[in-house]
Amino acid sequence: MSSSQQNLFETEPEAWELDAREQRLVATVILGEGPRGDFDYLVPPEFCDSDRAERLLQPGRRVRVPFGRSNRKVVGYCVHLEAKSVDPGRLKQVAEVIDAASLLSPAMLRLTRWMADYYLSPWGQVLEAVVPAGVRKQAGTREVQLLHVPEEARQEIARAKLPAKQQQAWEFLAARAEPMTLAQLAEAVGCTHGPIRQLLKKELVQSERVRVASRMVETEPTPREPPLKFNPDQQQAFEAIDRALESSEPHGIVVHGVTGSGKTEVYLQAIERVVGFGRQAIVLVPEISLTPQTVRRFRSRFDHVAVLHSHLTAVERHDQWQRIARGEVQVVVGARSAIFAPTPHLGLIVIDEEHESTFKQDTAPRYHARDVAWQRALAEKIPLVLGSATPSLESWYRSGAGSEQGDWLRVSMPRRVMDRPLPDVALVDLRDPAQSRGSRGGISRVLHQAMNAALYDGGQVILLLNRRGFSTHIQCPACGFVLNCPNCELTLTFHRQQQRALCHYCDYFQSPPTDCPDCKSHAIRYGGLGTQKLEDEVRARFPKHVCARMDTDSMRARGSHEQVLDRFGSGEIDILLGTQMIAKGLDFPNVTLVGVVNADTALHLPDFRAGERTFQLVAQVAGRTGRGEKGGRVLVQTFSPEHAALQAAVRHDFPRFATQELALRHQLLYPPFGKMIRLVVRGPSEEVTRSVAEDLADRLKQAGGDETALRVMGAAPASISKLRNHYRFQIHLHAAKLDFLRHVVDLASTGFKPPKEIIWTVDVEPTDMM
Repeated sequence: MSSSQQNLFETEPEAWELDAREQRLVATVILGEGPRGDFDYLVPPEFCDSDRAERLLQPGRRVRVPFGRSNRKVVGYCVHLEAKSVDPGRLKQVAEVIDAASLLSPAMLRLTRWMADYYLSPWGQVLEAVVPAGVRKQAGTREVQLLHVPEEARQEIARAKLPAKQQQAWEFLAARAEPMTLAQLAEAVGCTHGPIRQLLKKELVQSERVRVASRMVETEPTPREPPLKFNPDQQQAFEAIDRALESSEPHGIVVHGVTGSGKTEVYLQAIERVVGFGRQAIVLVPEISLTPQTVRRFRSRFDHVAVLHSHLTAVERHDQWQRIARGEVQVVVGARSAIFAPTPHLGLIVIDEEHESTFKQDTAPRYHARDVAWQRALAEKIPLVLGSATPSLESWYRSGAGSEQGDWLRVSMPRRVMDRPLPDVALVDLRDPAQSRGSRGGISRVLHQAMNAALYDGGQVILLLNRRGFSTHIQCPACGFVLNCPNCELTLTFHRQQQRALCHYCDYFQSPPTDCPDCKSHAIRYGGLGTQKLEDEVRARFPKHVCARMDTDSMRARGSHEQVLDRFGSGEIDILLGTQMIAKGLDFPNVTLVGVVNADTALHLPDFRAGERTFQLVAQVAGRTGRGEKGGRVLVQTFSPEHAALQAAVRHDFPRFATQELALRHQLLYPPFGKMIRLVVRGPSEEVTRSVAEDLADRLKQAGGDETALRVMGAAPASISKLRNHYRFQIHLHAAKLDFLRHVVDLASTGFKPPKEIIWTVDVEPTDMM
């Protein structure tokens, strides 16, 4: 086509369109809920006045904007402001600025944008997850009317002839540097509200409504403790972190320290260095049960410690968030979501027990705190410290000098403090009839004898059983009937205290049957072992000793974690039993025996991480003993004593286990050698859900193009094939590069519109394969 030939379609705007354009301030808004994408809105002049900071629109504040043809008001986040040449008639205006201060800094906005792209989640969904609901709702605040004297009124007052009380109230308020409420002013002057209302009518006094805190959350003082002296291993680890702090560059440091090696003391002294620079630190712990003990240690060393976890009330969380944002906090301690703490001067991030799966969010956006922490470290140019006795294989591989991804440093702490020996670990083969002779419960003869000996010597005992409830299944031996959840294809667990058969996934419950519903046999059997039944067995076998149980059923009350751990620490409780929440991080020197009642609970699950998690759990709970002068012992009951994970745990040999496990994963191209995305399709109809999942799998294969670069596994029924009345099918994507996998999912999802009742989710780098 020649350059002089006329185009069929006009490419330049009409002259009248150019005339209508103006240079205006435009806000880019992301909706918290609703359609994806960003939307432009004009910023009215009243939201551009820097003298009224509470109404000034800035990135990171929430706004209320008209949306759609109906112009219904919806809430969104302002993520960008820019002066643009626009046609004002084509853009709607921001209706309201909700927040008096930005909830998200520019750095946090960039982090949330990265999360949205990396985890294939809507940006608005990520923003809603990062800012706690208590902060969004301004929990613990109330709206008050504050009075002040405007400048123009100071000039007019000489001409105004006021009654005595009005004159007195006006002069008192004018002399004040800070605004006052109507009630405060009336009390100070000694008058009723009437004279002050007259001043408002005459516009000699102005008012505005602002939010103030109803009350501050107070914390109990903790006795201060001096720093402890390092051993050589601790000194080496501290120096590595200190060099990273001095470099002002991002560094990933994996601290591989055996249980009891003093990793927490290294963190404490490293954070003291950070606080000495006038900066802040974030410390993540995997379980709420660890938080009280961890917080107590940090408060014994630092004046200003904030806590963020799910057991806080909305008011407490909002108060902590505001303290952090104002820079009043030196250390933030919390679970997974504490990585989003709005620290203005972040200097160090520590993730303790970094191997734990609880650092992965199991609802959208399905982020991993370790990866988000590394992105914050990169952006802030600070160190990220990952500590564990049993590091995740991803972190172990990344910190290996010979690996392709070996860009992180690994520091080893192979000895316990004061050179105390690691506890002896022995396997108890439950296949041996001698172990169950004379016992129908969960405690073998060997474990029973060891508990007797430990308690006789004045020691304490920890028993781990990662199964809640009393009996794990209810079955009829006559006809084979099993009591299942009607909403999920899972057996109901009997909870004797509540006399309920309960589903641990959807919370469905019913009264337990006394007869078989199918054959009416009276011989219905309550089988399997849960923590409630184990507690009853322990109380029956050791009636003279105090026993306590820690699981999600017994720890529902506020402060229950602290109470039980305090009683155990003081020696009031002799035997502590529970689920995995007692397996890590706890430090009680008088514990001389740990019993793993059944090490097989997760060993044979259809998950390529099953062996790794079993090793980690056994090694971590074994580390709860032998921390004092009395030493310690560990007994692990299992039906699979020959399993490599258990054999390595007996020897406390994580490097050997990691070498064997990584070699196996390399053959199968599982992480860390390959990348994965898991897609789950669920719906109320099995046939429709299967059809949609198969269609999605076909689209993914087509989007992948070269079959050698992409491996698509499924669609196939998920391990838990029915959950909450929805049938579930899964698709696993494997490839060498995650960018390629995300691109494939983007292509396949474009134009993919399943029926309304079908829900499909994307989990980037999944940790839960069930």
